[in-house]
Amino acid sequence: MAASADADNPCLADAISDPGSAEGYSVAGYGRIGALAGELSALRGRLGHSLPDLVAEVRRVLGVDCEVRASAPVSGGWAGPEHLDAFADVVAGYAERASARSSEASVAGLLAYLDVAEVVENGLPPAELTVACDRVQVLTVHAAKGLEWQVVAVAHLSRGVFPSTVSRSSWLTDPAELPPLLRGDRASAGAHGIPVLDTSAVADRKQLSDKISEHRRLLDRRRVDEERRLLYVAVTRAEDTLLVSGHHWGPTGTKPRGPSEFLCELKDIIDRSAAAGDPCGVVEQWASAPAGDERNPLCDNAIEAVWPADPLAARRGDVERGAALVAAAMSADLPGSTTDIDHPPRPGDAPWSTDVDALLAERAHAARGAPARGLPNHLSVSSLVELVGDPVGARQRLMCRLPKRPDPHAWLGDAFHAWVQQFYGAELLFDLGDLPGAADREVGDPEELAALQRAFTASSWAARTPAAVEVPFEMPIGDTVVRGRIDAVFVDPDGGATVVDWKTGKPPHGPAAMRQAAVQLAVYRLAWAALRGCPTSSVRTAFYYVRSGITVVPDELPAPGELAMLLTDCAGRRSDT
Repeated sequence: MAASADADNPCLADAISDPGSAEGYSVAGYGRIGALAGELSALRGRLGHSLPDLVAEVRRVLGVDCEVRASAPVSGGWAGPEHLDAFADVVAGYAERASARSSEASVAGLLAYLDVAEVVENGLPPAELTVACDRVQVLTVHAAKGLEWQVVAVAHLSRGVFPSTVSRSSWLTDPAELPPLLRGDRASAGAHGIPVLDTSAVADRKQLSDKISEHRRLLDRRRVDEERRLLYVAVTRAEDTLLVSGHHWGPTGTKPRGPSEFLCELKDIIDRSAAAGDPCGVVEQWASAPAGDERNPLCDNAIEAVWPADPLAARRGDVERGAALVAAAMSADLPGSTTDIDHPPRPGDAPWSTDVDALLAERAHAARGAPARGLPNHLSVSSLVELVGDPVGARQRLMCRLPKRPDPHAWLGDAFHAWVQQFYGAELLFDLGDLPGAADREVGDPEELAALQRAFTASSWAARTPAAVEVPFEMPIGDTVVRGRIDAVFVDPDGGATVVDWKTGKPPHGPAAMRQAAVQLAVYRLAWAALRGCPTSSVRTAFYYVRSGITVVPDELPAPGELAMLLTDCAGRRSDT
């Protein structure tokens, strides 16, 4: 947004602020350039604000939310700017992490962070998708995880496409790839994982070459296995009907592709089930392979396009008619028009009166309950706990994606959890925002970390060996998928298990606070029982408050039905403001 400091390298912002003579533009075009220049100038004046506030102001001033709703309408005429909300969450998270490091969260730093995300992570993850029953949704398998539709079509199960045969880089040729020996998901003896190149028995160059060739083959096999797991995700998204297909001819190429090994395996399963008298599907059509001299018919399809593309496409007529109505209404309100002569101004016709009427009408419309939006399909455990304590406020934050207030000491809880993980010898990779202690509110100063470590080392928990630490999970509760991480699980002498959550804050005071905190342990109990396939009665739970050295065991935990009712109740609440 800032103009270039180098006069020899002008940027687009320079051209917007100084477009030259109006004679080279249409009247409407020159007016739009001037309006944009004013908006950018106003936004530059807010560069000193916090990044979350700045992003919110950019959305408001440039009207990008209105553009999203206008270009992507959904049922009832409403559209949710989910991707903009997700980006606002990323900005808020970046600002919080920068604040925790006592560094300034600047625009330049955010842009550098986004550049790294594009190069290293192939961009930011997309916003959470919402299943819609009134349209066809086209998306990747990764984006469909955790969701279900009545009918799902999985296409492109063709050789070289799914599974893909595109050569991928490996640690053998790409220095940016981590060697398997340094990876936490490496394969151990008799276990699955990234194959490890074992050269302990290599005695000459020929043996080394053979070992490397075998290692490459194992890496390729693992990539196919990863795509097989991806196929499992795809075919399990269907609630009722699953359609799978492949093709011989792609849009390019001179040789037919044919069915992939995945499609052939699915056909074999259907054929065997039909032969056994218990059919699980139907092969509607299985096209024979093209003749050897047959030419790709798609190569004859001429692709035509208009450039530049019309951004309004088929909506242009509606938009132009709407714009004409707005222009006519605005011209009727201009001073000196016949409307002013025939209808003298009244006291209620002040410029602000229309705005007030619109705001009052908007409030009345909201009070009637339209349009209603439920809770997100996915919730973190910390969000669920917030819903118990403040249903209306938490629901507003979830729906409006409001950034949380930055906490300069929030890093203490994260740092302590990471230290405990290393204390027990676990080398797992995790996102700090997903840590169960991320919802702790009352944490001390940074120098208290060493005191917390000493207090934990002196506790009875430090002397025990956990069966698992930092266990991620996703589990359905009612219609909502709840995700989180279990801090630690210990095996009890009677064969049961105790799930423990480390707390760096203060113990809850009063029955209401304890009931709210118990929701977290109730979810952890259900998750561990589901992961291990054991009854919930064999899973005990406890909070350990490190600062005070107190282990708190709630007298009672909400049952699964109570948790589902809680989510249903919170989804139906509305704010009175």
